[in-house]
Amino acid sequence: MCRTYNTIGSLATIKSRLENNNIHDFKSLRDVIEFQSSYTTLRQQLISHHENLIEQEKNMLRIDLQQLDTAIQTQRQQSEQRLTDEIDNLKQQLSIATSHAPTNFFQKLTKGLRHRNYKKTIEHKERSFVTEVNKSISNLVDSYQIKCNRYQFICSHIDEAIRHSAQHSLSELERKKSTIDELNSYIYGALGEQKVVKTIETLSDEYFLINDFAVSFSPAIYNRQENDYIKSVQIDHILIGPSGIFLIETKNWSEKSLESLSLRSPVQQVKRTSFILFKILNNEMSNLYLGLDKHHWGDKKISIKNIIVLTNNRPKEEFQYVKI
Repeated sequence: MCRTYNTIGSLATIKSRLENNNIHDFKSLRDVIEFQSSYTTLRQQLISHHENLIEQEKNMLRIDLQQLDTAIQTQRQQSEQRLTDEIDNLKQQLSIATSHAPTNFFQKLTKGLRHRNYKKTIEHKERSFVTEVNKSISNLVDSYQIKCNRYQFICSHIDEAIRHSAQHSLSELERKKSTIDELNSYIYGALGEQKVVKTIETLSDEYFLINDFAVSFSPAIYNRQENDYIKSVQIDHILIGPSGIFLIETKNWSEKSLESLSLRSPVQQVKRTSFILFKILNNEMSNLYLGLDKHHWGDKKISIKNIIVLTNNRPKEEFQYVKI
C-alpha cells in the first residue's frame, strides 16, 4: 500500500477554521457534510427538545406551587401559635406579678415597673402579630410568587417560553451552519482530494504520496519562461515512485467554475510547481543527498509529470505540459 504523508490541504483548512471558531463537534469530513444535510432536522429536534423541557418545567412548577402553598399555611399556623403562646405566657406572668401585694415602698416601685414592662411587651407583640407572622413566611411567599408568575407566563405564552428556552441553542446551531457554509468551497475540494488519495493509496509500497506540499523561498526564484518571480508554491499531491514524480492538482469544480475567469488556472498552478520542483531536484545539494549526480552515460533525467484531476467536470480542450 502506498505510504502517505500529511493531511490533505482542504481538510486541514476546514479543521483549522472550525477550531478558530471554537467548533469541536466534528471528527471527520463526513460529520460536517451530514450536519449540513440534516440541519433542518436538527433544528426541529432542538425545538422539540425545548418544548419537552418547557412542559416538564410547567409540571414541576405546578407541583412546587402546591407544596409551597401547603408549606406557607403550615408555617403561618406555627408562627401564629408560637406568638399566641408567647403572649399568653406574658399575660400569665403579668397576672402572677400583680397578684402579690407589696409590703414596702421598694416592692411597690418594682411591681409597678414590672407591671408596666409586661404590658408594654404584650401590647408590642399584639400590635406586631400580623407583621411577625408575615415575616416568618416572607421567603416562602416570595418563592411562591416567582414560581406562580413563571407558571402563568408559560400557560399563557407557551410559544414565547419555548422560543426563549431554545434561543441560545438555536443561535449556536445557526452559527455552526453559517461557519460551515462559508467553507463550502473547501468541503467540495476535500471531497475531490479524498477520492484521489483513496485511489492512489491502492498503489504498492514502492510509492510515496505527499499531500498538501508547500514550499516558500527568499529571495524569490525567477521563472524566465513565464517572466515570473515565484516566492512560494503549493500543490495538492506529489506522488513519488518507480515510474517518476507526479504533481497532482485536484479540483471538484462545476461546469460554471470551469468557465469562471476569477478562478486561478490550475494549469498555471501545476506548471509553476513543476518548475520549482525541477529547480529543487537539480541543485547541488539534491544531487548529493538524492543520488541524482551524473551517470557515466550522461545526465540523468528526472521524470516529472503534471496531472490535473477533475472529479466533477472537465474541459474539452487539451493543454501543453499537463495531463487532465
